[in-house]
Amino acid sequence: MAPNPGAPNRGAPNRGAPNRGAPNRGAPNRPAANEDAPDESIRNESAPNRWAAAAGAAAALLGTAAGELAAAFLSPSVSPLTAVGSAVIDVLPPLVKDLAIAVFGTADKAAFFVAMALVIAALGGVAGVLEVRRRYAGSAVVLGFAAAGAVAVLASPQAEQLALAALMVAGAVALVMLQILVRRCVQATVAPVRPAGPGLDPARRTFLLWLGGTAAAAALTAVVATGIRSAQQGAARLRQAFRLPAPADPAEPIPAGATLPLAGITPLVTPNPDFYRIDTALAVPVVNVDQWRLKVTGMVEQQVELDFDELAGQELAERYITLCCVSNPVGGGLIGNAKWLGWPVRDLLARARPQAGADMVLSRSVDGWTASTPLEVLTDERDALLAIGMNGEPLPLEHGFPVRLVVPGLFGYVSATKWVTELKLTRFEDETAYWTTRGWSARGPVKMSSRIDTPRNGARLDPGEVGIGGVAWSQHTGISAVQLRVDDGAWQDAELGAPISADTWRQYRYRWNAPTGRHRIQVRAIDAAGMVQTGESAPVVPDGATGWHTVSVTVA
Repeated sequence: MAPNPGAPNRGAPNRGAPNRGAPNRGAPNRPAANEDAPDESIRNESAPNRWAAAAGAAAALLGTAAGELAAAFLSPSVSPLTAVGSAVIDVLPPLVKDLAIAVFGTADKAAFFVAMALVIAALGGVAGVLEVRRRYAGSAVVLGFAAAGAVAVLASPQAEQLALAALMVAGAVALVMLQILVRRCVQATVAPVRPAGPGLDPARRTFLLWLGGTAAAAALTAVVATGIRSAQQGAARLRQAFRLPAPADPAEPIPAGATLPLAGITPLVTPNPDFYRIDTALAVPVVNVDQWRLKVTGMVEQQVELDFDELAGQELAERYITLCCVSNPVGGGLIGNAKWLGWPVRDLLARARPQAGADMVLSRSVDGWTASTPLEVLTDERDALLAIGMNGEPLPLEHGFPVRLVVPGLFGYVSATKWVTELKLTRFEDETAYWTTRGWSARGPVKMSSRIDTPRNGARLDPGEVGIGGVAWSQHTGISAVQLRVDDGAWQDAELGAPISADTWRQYRYRWNAPTGRHRIQVRAIDAAGMVQTGESAPVVPDGATGWHTVSVTVA
């Protein structure tokens, strides 16, 4: 029961109970210990804001966790938290997103969830303080946040009716716990009698037990919800049961000498768990392969639709292709190389027969994300794939299972659509994609770059021979040379690993006779067309970073 500001006898004598509700000779007006509801003035004057805020925060976090647990059973694709988070991401300024990726890298989603939890706790704290000061004022805050959540859920491309039920659970739990905790908070902070001797009075002890129990329940519920959502994803079971078909056009074996024997150098093929992940999906979309469809629409002579079995039954090609994120800074790790299995996109588009004037394919993900890819790169000789396999396994869920796009030579934001469901042929002048509406360039060709993997920046080395090594890339053109220089000296050619193809990076190494002192090492690449990597520094926005990767080491 919530505190009742309208309790009888406010400000009037209490029939036979001396001084209750009347001035107490210089002491504040306090209720008797057994009164269930103090009056409004006592609530305003006596309840500490910090305890009220803690009560509201705990109630809000438990409600959020309960909503996530309900969504694990009712709506695996959309939960209240992910729906609101996705809506927030969509309206954040691009600078904020770029900063998050620069600071947190592939941990950006975990950092965002932590930030969301802090914001929810803060809003709950405000609700708690308001509820103590005026009954139902805090409840109005909770209801307002629930209404905003409902809008976000309904706006989600993966919206389900049961997702609203999960939101109702979240709101109901938060409201009930807010009333319970605030009531006990008020009782604890206005209790007129303190027990003799050490220890807390019973009312305060009860409040703290309720507060701690609610916080613990919120943490436990969140852990259980996360576990259930992971375990219940039918897509995970279907992926485990799926066996990749043999490629009609297998990849050429990796040539001897492609991998260089140098400790600390990046593996030539990136293991799936280590492959970078940058996307806008807070929760990995749950896609049932039995219901998945890919549509080719827009400026085509013939619209095409195919299901997963039909796609998997095509003459699939297997290729090593390096992918890179446009947010990768010079020397950064948002790049990886894998063996992909898929159907050439040009074969699918040939069925649809693009109309004259079409110059862009707007690909769409199941979660509504879009990418704008030049039509010519999907129809030329390069191995642009509708991929279903990665390094000999079905696509990992977080990398696009069941189907994603892989396009050599383009940054991922204009090509690497995961969980793809539509290819719409259109024109750049008529359509824009997710990131191009946020200030990034429309076409996004990958820029030639190189990286020093070893030694690391700030390393302390022994004098004598030191191995310097790393990777260089210029997708769909290829690398012909890598050069290093120390302390602005002459550029020296490094040893190159054998190339897999023009669409993959190459390893390099250089044997340096290191003298004592502090030194600066720089690297640059030269592509197969003879172009030298620029040393001019540029940020990642709007079309990728440039500059020479530089590390400083101390030899002693």
